[in-house]
Amino acid sequence: MKHTSIDTLKQLISLPAKTFAIIPHRNPDGDAIGSSLGLYHVLKQLGHKVEVISPNEYPNFLAWMPGTAAIKIYDFNKPAGQHILKNSDCIFTLDFNILSRTGDEMGAFLASLPNDFVMIDHHQMPGDYAKLTFSDTSFGSTCELLYSLLEQMDLTDLVHQEAATCIYTGIVTDSGSFRFPKTTAKTHQVVAALIEKGIDNPKIHHALFDNSSFNRLQLMGRALQHLHLIPDTQASYLYLNEEDLHEFSHQKGDTEGLVNYGLSISGIDLTAFFIERKEEGIIKISFRSSGNLDVNLFARTYFEGGGHINAAGGKSTLSLDETIQRYIDIVKQHKQDFYV
Repeated sequence: MKHTSIDTLKQLISLPAKTFAIIPHRNPDGDAIGSSLGLYHVLKQLGHKVEVISPNEYPNFLAWMPGTAAIKIYDFNKPAGQHILKNSDCIFTLDFNILSRTGDEMGAFLASLPNDFVMIDHHQMPGDYAKLTFSDTSFGSTCELLYSLLEQMDLTDLVHQEAATCIYTGIVTDSGSFRFPKTTAKTHQVVAALIEKGIDNPKIHHALFDNSSFNRLQLMGRALQHLHLIPDTQASYLYLNEEDLHEFSHQKGDTEGLVNYGLSISGIDLTAFFIERKEEGIIKISFRSSGNLDVNLFARTYFEGGGHINAAGGKSTLSLDETIQRYIDIVKQHKQDFYV
């Protein structure tokens, strides 16, 4: 846990009105967008001018969230995004802890700015770019951490229904619908408080999990056809190549959660999901594990990534076949080194 004084944060967001920018990580998920918009709504309530700038597009299955229409996409208009960032009194970074998680180009631009940064995040090994750092890996989501900070500042009365909806979305997605190990009694207490704010939790669950397109289900079927076990290792992997994505008209967010199927097999404690992105020149990788197998360390060591002990991401500039073979070789030779 790495926390700056909560009083310093409270003083920062107190009047007079200021100009704030909020940034989630690249390829944002429910926790990144939920925490960013949750903070956005609260800061607006306090009378500040606030802009949310996402490095790239957010998934379609999050487009219903209150405030998404106000999100600026950095990739779509970089000069406008840079102007906003340069002229912000402070920049909040939500759900990531190293600037490169916004992408190489945007990360380099952020690193060049003299502005003060505030980090609010729950991942391991935070960087040191922020003037104020609130980093705590004991939380299952950045949204739950954000709510805890608002509680400590006596500001939860500003969490109206729209803000509560955003914060709840991040908690439910990053907790795996409350089934992951970091779901605590306090998590459920926070959720109870959010429901009392008037959120429609059944409607949120439907929007997140029961609203798949036909093409997404077909893409899921193709990914499951590409699900493989690595003999004698308790490991698996699945993949989608560029042709699969095109065949089923892939939309951002369509592959969300598919990696978990590789971990749902009896006896498997490590899986990886490889997605070929020829336009970006990379293979995007998601890792999942169970128990005490540290995929954060695994991803950092071999695939330029990181995350949590049981959930992490990475990338490779090798071909899809070469990347998969490298993963298989590493698993066979070094998997035992990552039990903590």
